[in-house]
This record gives sequence, structure tokens and C-alpha cells, in this order.
Amino acid sequence: MIETTPPVVKWWRQLLQGWQDLDWLLLLLPVGLVIFGSVVIGSTQRNLGEPEFAVNHLITGAVGLVLALWIARMRYEYLLSWRWIIYGLVNVSLLAVIFIGTVGLGAQRWITIGGFNVQPSEFAKLGMIITLAAMLSDRDASTLPSMARSLAVTAVPWALVFIQPDLGTSLVFGAITIGMLYWANVNPGWLVLMVSPLVAAILYHLTLPGWLIWSLLMGVTAWFTLPWRLFSTVLATAITLISGKLGDLFWGLLQDYQKDRLVLFLDPDKDPLGGGYHLIQARIGIGAGRLWGQGLGEGSQTQGNFIPEQHTDFIFSAIGEEWGFIGAMVTLAVFWLICLRLVLIAQNAKDNFGSLLAVGVLAMLVFQVGVNVGMTIGLAPVTGIPLPWLSYGRSAMLTNFIALGVVESVAKYRYRLRFTDS
Repeated sequence: MIETTPPVVKWWRQLLQGWQDLDWLLLLLPVGLVIFGSVVIGSTQRNLGEPEFAVNHLITGAVGLVLALWIARMRYEYLLSWRWIIYGLVNVSLLAVIFIGTVGLGAQRWITIGGFNVQPSEFAKLGMIITLAAMLSDRDASTLPSMARSLAVTAVPWALVFIQPDLGTSLVFGAITIGMLYWANVNPGWLVLMVSPLVAAILYHLTLPGWLIWSLLMGVTAWFTLPWRLFSTVLATAITLISGKLGDLFWGLLQDYQKDRLVLFLDPDKDPLGGGYHLIQARIGIGAGRLWGQGLGEGSQTQGNFIPEQHTDFIFSAIGEEWGFIGAMVTLAVFWLICLRLVLIAQNAKDNFGSLLAVGVLAMLVFQVGVNVGMTIGLAPVTGIPLPWLSYGRSAMLTNFIALGVVESVAKYRYRLRFTDS
């Protein structure tokens, strides 16, 4: 007797076959963070009468998961031929924000589409990862011209984001670029020289001896890493010295609230009712959580609504207060596992393009988690960077899941095609 497989069963087999070889742990861990984030967001909004934030967080996460699964079925290599189209769309969307963007919280970052506020700078991060990965897969960053081309391409969207102004996302762009250049065999000394002007500008205002010592160190670095040793050493030292003074010029380009965020994290008590208020209240909340936390819906700071924007940028303070040190450490452990899976995918990718895609997403997540948690506990300035999959925000959530889908495609198609005799 000939057995026939029902059409429905065949359809299901074909559907599931498209998701073989996925890294399911990498997919399930963010889903768990979304569910946990919805619970925490619901707690932060309990006394504000806005339960829709928790529901919307779940809905956005579900949409993002569907997008990730759909993208994971496609071959990531197709993105190579779309690199410049994606790059063009990124810059056009960022330009559109300048002309038709919606203003909120002192910045112009959103475009209203169909009643929803879309933040192009979030999607621009992934677009930049794809473009830079494609460039560096053709020619690595082991030469100065190759590195310069990569920086030139990155500079355009970075500048458009910076002038919105969106200091936090512009810093994410920098972290992505540094991480991908490092993976693309750039000389580490060049990366140090690249960020040296920023360090010099900071040291100039903190300690003049430190600024001078740093300038001399950059001269030594240039001597050992750059061609035309004497010229490069003099030039690097001069640029570092001048950058200290130029820091005043760039400082003047920042908005007042950005200046407060960059300075007050060192001593928030200088302005406890103004720029330092968020930091002080978040620190109190996390300290009140102690080991096991005060319990869901029982946090005094969270339920008293003492911490502004707690469902977005300061979601980690609610975790620390109501779930305690244990809950905070479990959350960080989940992020560590996600990053570990990304590293393994980058190492096992079949080509440089796939490996660079995974590293770009890794750099984006590591920097965002580090800065968000750091600002919540008072170790970093407040920059408005959300905590991936936990903070409320549609654009950020969708971007993270789409990036996850791209990396899952790298994991799925990590084996080279094998040709057999017919």
C-alpha cells in the first residue's frame, strides 16, 4: 500500500524546514526579555493608569519576532547587492527627520506615520552595520585608505543623527564602527588615535597634566603604528593638543540638557531637583531592592513614580528595586548569553560578511546595555539609550529583532554549499 502524506503535513514540513539550523537559544532569550520587560513596564505604569504600555510592548515584540523569523529564512548574502540602496535609504530617512520630523523631549528624532512615531535613527544603526560589513568584507581595514573609506561612509549618517540632536545614538554609531573595524583587522593603535581627540577634550577640562601626558602617549602610538614616523608623530601630538581646546567649541554645540547629562553623573547632588534628579532617584531605587527586591508592584520608588521615564530609559532601576540584586544579575546574565551566541556565530560564519554582521550587532548591543545599566547605577552619563528588548520603544524593539533575524540567517547558512554529482 502506498502511503500518502496529507497536504497539511507537507506544508508544515516545508515551513519548518526553512528554520532548521537556527540558533534557537539566541532567539528565545530575547523573547524572554520581552515578556519580562512587559511585566516590569506594567509595574512602572500601575499607578499611572496606563496599562497599554505593557500590552503594546508585547505586541511590538510579537511583530518583531515574526519579522526575525521571516528574515532568518532568507540568505543574508542578498544584502550585499543592496548595500548602497540601504545606505541611501538610511540617509534619506535621517534627512527627512530634519525637515518633517516631530519634536519631543528637546530633540527632533521622530517621523509620524499613520499615527505612530517612527525613529529612523534606530533603523539607521542596522543599516550602517550592513553597509559597513559589506565594505569591509570586500577589503579589510588593515590599510589606512580602507579605514579612511569606512570612516567617511560612517560620518554622513553619524552627523545627521548628531544634529537632531541625538547624542546617545551617535555614540552607538561610534561603538559599532570601532567594533567592526577591530574585527576587520585594523591596527589597534589606529583606533586609539581615532578616539584620542575625544579623550583629550575631556582631560583638558579635568586635568591639564593628564591632557599633556595623553598627548605625548598619542605621539608615541603614532610613531610605532603609522608610516612617515616623524611627520605622523608630530601631527598626532598636535591634533591631540589642539583637540583639548577645540572641545570648548563642540561643547557649545550641545544642548543644555545634554551638557547636564554629561557632567552631573559625576556629582548628581549638585542639581538634585534638576539634571541630577533621575540619577539620584534611580540610585535610591536600586539600593532599596537589596538582594531579593521589594517584590513586583511593591517598589517604593517605582510605585511612587519618583523616577521619570522609568518604562523606557530607566527600566533597569525598576528591575533592581522590585527584583533585587538577584533579578538584576539574572538579567545581565541573559544579555551575556546573547552576546556569547553572537560571538560564536561570528566565529563560525562561512564568510567575512556574515562574521562582520554578527560583530556589528554584538557591538551595538554591548554598548547599549553597558551605557544604559551604567547610567542607571551612576557610572555613566544619561544618554537616552534604551535597554534592548526591555525598554519601551517600538522602533528600538523592531530594530533589535530585525538585527536578530539577520544574524540568525548568518547562523542558518553558515555551511558552504556542497555540490554533488547528479
